[in-house]
This record gives sequence, C-alpha cells and structure tokens, in this order.
Amino acid sequence: MSGIYFSNSIAVAAFGMILSAAFCDILWTWRKWLVMAGSMAVILLFQGIIYFRVGVDVVEYTYPIVTHFPLIIVLCVLSKKRLWPTISVLTAYLCCQTRRWLALLIVAIFSGGAAMQSIAELVMTLPLLLILLRIVAPSVRSISRHTFTAQWQFGLVPALYYGFDYLTSVYTNLLLDGALVAVEFMPFVCSVAYLVFIVYYSEEGRIRSQLEQMQAVLNLQITQAVREIEALRESWQKTRTYRHDLRHHMQYISSCIENGRIEQAQGYIREICSEIEMNEVIVYCENEAANLIFSAFAGRAKDCGIPITIRAGIAQSISISESDLCVLLSNALENALRACRKMKEKGLSATIEVDAYQRNGKFFLQAINSCEEDITFEHGLPVTNKPGHGIGVRSICAVVERYNGIYSFSVKDDKFILRVSL
Repeated sequence: MSGIYFSNSIAVAAFGMILSAAFCDILWTWRKWLVMAGSMAVILLFQGIIYFRVGVDVVEYTYPIVTHFPLIIVLCVLSKKRLWPTISVLTAYLCCQTRRWLALLIVAIFSGGAAMQSIAELVMTLPLLLILLRIVAPSVRSISRHTFTAQWQFGLVPALYYGFDYLTSVYTNLLLDGALVAVEFMPFVCSVAYLVFIVYYSEEGRIRSQLEQMQAVLNLQITQAVREIEALRESWQKTRTYRHDLRHHMQYISSCIENGRIEQAQGYIREICSEIEMNEVIVYCENEAANLIFSAFAGRAKDCGIPITIRAGIAQSISISESDLCVLLSNALENALRACRKMKEKGLSATIEVDAYQRNGKFFLQAINSCEEDITFEHGLPVTNKPGHGIGVRSICAVVERYNGIYSFSVKDDKFILRVSL
C-alpha cells in the first residue's frame, strides 16, 4: 500500500509540475528544458526525503513551501513574468482535482478502498495529462498574453479553490466535519463566478455589436465611395466623348445653318443640352456630399420607375461629419429604395419623400416611403430575420447615439417614416 501511495504521490507531483510549465507562455530551448527537468528532480527529491524521514502528513503540510513556491520561482525565471507563473501553478493544482475526482468516482462505483483510488489515479494520470496538454494548455497559455486584469480574473477561481482546499482539508478538518461554511463555500464561488461570467459575456457581446456596427458603417462608406468613383468615372468618360464629338457637332450645326435649316440646328442643340443635363449632379443644397448622395439615389429611383421627391437645405459646413452624413442619408435612402423596389416588383405604386435640413445648429432628416408588408418593431426599432438586413437601421442608430440625438421609426397609412434629429 505504501509503495502504491508513494508512486501516486510522485505521479501527481509530476502531473502538476508538467501542467504548470505547459500553462506558462515560455519560449522553450534545450537549456530551459534542462533547467525545468532539473528543478522537477530536485523538488521530487525533497518530497521523497520528507516522505521517508518525517512522514506523509508533513509532506502535505509543507507542499506549498516545498513544491509550489519553488516551482513558481523557476517558472518566473524561465518566462520572465511575475503574475502568470503563479496562476499557472494554481490552475494546474485545480486540474489535479479532476484526476482525483475521477478516481473517487471509480471507487464509488466499484465500492473500492484507498488502494483502488491510488491505482485509479495512477492509471489515468498519463491519458488525462495528454488530453490537457493537447486541448487545454494552448488556450490557457493564450490568456497569459491578455491584459493584467484579464489574467487575475482568470486566476481568481483557482486561487480561491487552492486556499479553500488547504484551509478546510489539509490544515483543518472543516470540510470532513461537515461545517456548513466550508461545505457551501465552493457552490458560492461557482455561483458568483457564473454571474461574473454572465456580466462579462454581456459586455463582450455589446462590444462585439458595436464593432459589427462600425464595420457595417465602414462597409457602407466604402460602397458609397465606390459608387461615387464610378459616377465620376462615367461622367469623365462622357466628358471625353463630348469633347471628342464636339467638332462633329459643330460641323453638323454649321452645315444646318449654311443650308438654312435653323430649326433643325436648334433642335439638335436642345438634344445635346438635354443629354449633358442628364449627367449632371443635381444641386439640392449647398452640401456637395449630400448632393452626390441624393443625385445617385435619385438616379437609381428613376431607373426603377419610383417617383422620388427630395427637399434639402443642408449647408456645406454642418454639425456632423461628412462620413456620418453619408451613413445617415445612404442608409435611409437605401432602405426606402429597397422597400419601394419590392412593391414595384408586385405591380404596386411606390413613392419616396425626403426632407433634410439644418436649423438652429441641429440637423433634421425625414424619409417617408411606401411600404406594403407588416413591419415588426422591437423597442421602437424595425426588426427582420432576413440575412443581411437590419444593418442599415443599426448604423443609423449608432450615428444618432454618437451625437446624443433622437431617432424614431414608425408606420402610418402604409408609409414607413424615419425621423432623425441631432
């Protein structure tokens, strides 16, 4: 029995030290491997001396001083870090309890004794170690590269369990005696850790949502920039064409005048002027960016056969940035155009009305478009389960919230109404 117990003690010590080293983010070299192997051998030697000279109880009492503290120092030297080696050792100690509990489960199933427990622990040491090294260790090491706050949050539960185990099972018998404070402590820790995890997960979700909105805004800005570039490129190509054809136009007009066909020449001039005006950016207001966006969407609406009315009074210099103005106008018009396009495909009439102006230092936007299907609202926002939809609404809300403004979405008389004030 003593031989099995001693072998199991050596196995659990090696198990914990190997895991502690694996959990540390160390760039291993042959020299560091030798230092680690030598340190483990020295620690095991001291344990053996205490075991045979003094007794098992003393080994348990002095384990933190003889094993854990020297191991932390060695890992601090090898990793050149202060906090994380301690967390690695505490986490490895927590993993040792997995090995012990599985052995206790086997003993409970087969009604065995202390010898069966030691044998079970010995048998599962290597397989469990390999599983932890392959699956768990890389994830634990990655946390060592996080912030100091994240590191101590990760190490809080292993540290509490370490102190709890030694205070209630090694240095006292509170847990074995059934003291309620000791018995209920770890369930308390689990419940608190769970609640903290919920709060942390919720905060991470909020941050992730903000990043997704920011990414959506950036994608929209890129899309709008590409459209504007394409519009400018098309305008440039047409300008080159008109410049190239100008000589032919002049020759034709001159020929008409020389032959007395004045009305034909005038008609030809009017036709050319109409073609040029069709490709001009319509001036709705003083703001150039707003004119580009309004013109682009007005052209798309005209191509779809959707009547659109735009009334704008936006100065060149306004209280919001040009990129945010682009996000607001583009998303509002994109959503309106998409809804009207669906109605046109079903043979229904659809219109868009947009009012955008600045007054007393505040920016106001109202977009009204026809809508057919019922729209579901949650917390005042239209929602949809269709993939790729809903990003525009979130982008509008993100911009308005950034300026502490007000937004509203509503439906009245088959009209979807968006109002923004900031």
